[in-house]
Amino acid sequence: MGGSWGGWLGAVIPAVEERLKVSIIKAGGLRSTGRPEINPVNYVTRVKLPTLMLNGKYDMNFPYETSAKLMFDLLGTPQADKAQKLYNTDHFIPRNEFIKETLAWLDKYLGPVNK
Repeated sequence: MGGSWGGWLGAVIPAVEERLKVSIIKAGGLRSTGRPEINPVNYVTRVKLPTLMLNGKYDMNFPYETSAKLMFDLLGTPQADKAQKLYNTDHFIPRNEFIKETLAWLDKYLGPVNK
């Protein structure tokens, strides 16, 4: 799970770390960086994990059309195993929605926690 800068790295870390089973990106997207070996656009298509993205429609750090949607569309994850939730907010996803969607995603792919 990564938010903001960690969400930006959500295009890289799941592509190179085999121990991960699921990915959640909160307020993240793609940003261009200078060198190809560190540019997330060169990694995002290699992400195959079930991935949930939570984004704000009015996020100025990761604008929806040019950053968040682009990242979601380029994910190498099969369509059935990726989802993007868009909120009428800025860079900050409503806490109750973040918790609800995250727990549902983790339950779906990792199973519910036994009490």
